[in-house]
Amino acid sequence: MLPISVVQAAEVIVAPTDAALVKALKNAQAGDILRLSPGTYMGPIIIKTPLTLVGNNTTIDGRKLGSVITVNAPDVTVQGLKVIGSGSGGNGLDAGITLAKTADRSVVRNNHLINNLVGINVHGTKNALVKDNIIKGRRDHRVNDRGNGIYVWNAPGARVIGNDVQYGRDGIFVNTSKNNTFTGNRFRNLRFAIHYMYANNSTVSENISIKNDIGYAIMFSDNVLIKGNLSMNDRNHGIMMNYTNKSIVKDNTVVQVKDKCVFIYNAHKNTFINNVFKKCRIGIHFTAGSERNEMSQNAFIGNRNQVKYVGSKWVDWSAGGKGNYWSDHAAFDLDGNGIADSAYRPNDIMDHVLWTQPAAKSLLGSPAIQLIRWSQSAFPATLPGGVIDRAPLMRPIYPKIPAWTDKK
Repeated sequence: MLPISVVQAAEVIVAPTDAALVKALKNAQAGDILRLSPGTYMGPIIIKTPLTLVGNNTTIDGRKLGSVITVNAPDVTVQGLKVIGSGSGGNGLDAGITLAKTADRSVVRNNHLINNLVGINVHGTKNALVKDNIIKGRRDHRVNDRGNGIYVWNAPGARVIGNDVQYGRDGIFVNTSKNNTFTGNRFRNLRFAIHYMYANNSTVSENISIKNDIGYAIMFSDNVLIKGNLSMNDRNHGIMMNYTNKSIVKDNTVVQVKDKCVFIYNAHKNTFINNVFKKCRIGIHFTAGSERNEMSQNAFIGNRNQVKYVGSKWVDWSAGGKGNYWSDHAAFDLDGNGIADSAYRPNDIMDHVLWTQPAAKSLLGSPAIQLIRWSQSAFPATLPGGVIDRAPLMRPIYPKIPAWTDKK
């Protein structure tokens, strides 16, 4: 026997007339489907009943009065709507769609959210799904004063999949959450594509970051899987890890970032494997005591500086008899095992001098500098410490790059 709430569920057609939507929401029963006819409906609206709200060439305009749609009930689906006109306040949380703490298991799917302060605010909701939405944020404020495309706060089990996010501040900003999945999204023209703060045990996979300040900023978080993502033409860093520990960075491609492919700051016990870092000013810059990070089977191709590391001890970047591929390593493989016959050291004494005393760049072409560099290559014992790859690869391994199909 079906529950009474399901037996009594109805499908209701709602016309874009004054107060029709507000009335339909007030009279709705659990399980109802409200189908909105083409046209524009005035908001803001609040959903207090488990139901499905479906649009067809339908716009909901919040008239700049707080969040346009607020969901306060569990098991709600909001689908197929164009949502515009959020407010600009609410402590910075006015949104196109807000899922409140009581909106567990709600679904936000196939919507267009245009020029709202925050696109979708998942605020304390458990096991929410945000999928296949197109979000275009505000452009009329300074970047730091704009809202995020998708804001996830204290929302365990949230899944954010297949969304296309432009403009605004950050594509996804995650704060104080856990067990989240962020997969197959595209981010363009933002500050950070994905910005992680205090978010543990989560997955960031198969996302695309293009022309953002930073692609993937993972901060103050542990046990994060960062897999199969693309960062292309980002400005500062492709991947930044700040106080991030015990995480896996695997099968990612970072290409043509203006500054650093990867920046690691005070991050420990992370594993980097089978990534491509290509055509950046610096391949990897790691500092602030970052230790016990494992680097193997990555490809460093055509970076102006492959590695920036200032330290007094040697750090071995190989694991299980396999190191990394270095495009500037002129080496032989006489036994044909795919491992170069000589170790690779990306930095020397002059690199350290230039990083700490930039004015010394004027001496780069002098015979004395060339003699110092030749001496270090001939007598490695004179090197000051730093990164060493004792088993560099002869050929790079290229991971699969995520593709994108534009959504309607």
